[in-house]
Amino acid sequence: MKGILSLLRTKPRKNQPTSPHHTDSMLFASAFAHQGVDDAMLVPWEARAVEVGAQRLSTRRGGKLLRHLWAKDKYMAQLDKGALACVERFFEFATIAAHRDVIRQDEYGNFLVVVLTGTMAIDRIQPWGKQRRLAEAQPGDMLGEMSLLDSGSRFSACATLTPCEVAVLSAEAMDEMMNKEPKLAASLVTLLARKLSLRLRAVSANLSDNQE
Repeated sequence: MKGILSLLRTKPRKNQPTSPHHTDSMLFASAFAHQGVDDAMLVPWEARAVEVGAQRLSTRRGGKLLRHLWAKDKYMAQLDKGALACVERFFEFATIAAHRDVIRQDEYGNFLVVVLTGTMAIDRIQPWGKQRRLAEAQPGDMLGEMSLLDSGSRFSACATLTPCEVAVLSAEAMDEMMNKEPKLAASLVTLLARKLSLRLRAVSANLSDNQE
């Protein structure tokens, strides 16, 4: 119970020095409202964490796993060691048991997940009602970044097949990064977009080849 309750606590945000011309970014946190998605429709990480019984993972272990995986990633490795160490401060880390729905198709969620250990299924219910396994996410794979970037509904469902350790980046954390580390945030968004584009091309090809 202690682990679950700690997930609900809001992290203190350090106030930034402001000037008459300074306005904190709310680009990601407010994007869903601009798309007509009200709070009742939005599923934040805090709510999903409680629902799936996630337990907090130490920042030391989570950060180490994230740095190791991203250092081997074709795109994320473009962030140098200093940037990797900096970006991990904006993530939350958790462990999730097997057979838990981390992301559900068509819901609105304002967080992305990086698989650190374990395996997750990525499934999609097709318009004609058939469920298709699009892929199985392995350590280093990112899930949910499309909704975080475009404020749209989730394209697919993601569930743990095994116990998993994950890193989670929320819309609020992205805004905090933009306020405190704008160059880093811009680099991260660019790399996320590139990885997302590559994955969508692969998914599109898979659906086209296997459409019934």
